[in-house]
Amino acid sequence: MADSPEWRQSPKKRAEVTAIATLGYPLLRALGSTWRWKVSGAEHVEAIRARGLHPIHSFWHGRILPATVYFKRRGIVVITSENYDGEWIARIIEKFGYGTARGSTSRGGPKALLQLVRDVKSQGVAFTLDGPRGPAEVAQPGAVWLSKATGNPLLPFHAEAASSWMLKSWDRTQIPKPFTTVAMAIGEPLYVPRDADEAALETWRRQLQQSLADCRLKCAELLWH
Repeated sequence: MADSPEWRQSPKKRAEVTAIATLGYPLLRALGSTWRWKVSGAEHVEAIRARGLHPIHSFWHGRILPATVYFKRRGIVVITSENYDGEWIARIIEKFGYGTARGSTSRGGPKALLQLVRDVKSQGVAFTLDGPRGPAEVAQPGAVWLSKATGNPLLPFHAEAASSWMLKSWDRTQIPKPFTTVAMAIGEPLYVPRDADEAALETWRRQLQQSLADCRLKCAELLWH
């Protein structure tokens, strides 16, 4: 176990992960079944698939819960950290029909990205762009690199609940309350050119961040207008 993340060497931590995943799935499934959705941009998903491609879903770590419920049972592969939080998140989302590529920007990243290169050829994949530890809402370059490497488009989206609890975590995780309305805004696909150099990749990364900011504004419009 010497090469394992430190938490795996603790029986207490391993038991906690199992308990969180075991209880978390039915609780989130029940909670999510009560939400009412207002959705903008769903046609972008179909447009990508009509071209024979698969989307690279791109969103902020703090919106994992509504994203998990909305995109469930589509076979999407998600890059998840090998740390303590990443483990219980992976176990829960697998029960919702997701695949997982294990790694992060801080541990195992190249291995996970190579798996996503393979997976995106046959199904959608997803990135929490600012995971696993932030800084919050600052996009890491992995998703943009994957789009360049595969030719598959980035699909930015944001979710916002009319009523929610907000955790005091680095990512300000949002938990929509029962029976609330959740807005889902899906932005236009971003196709990163195969010949993009380092400077161009940075431009695309910034454009991706701006698209997510635009999606946040669209969510507010859906909820309050």
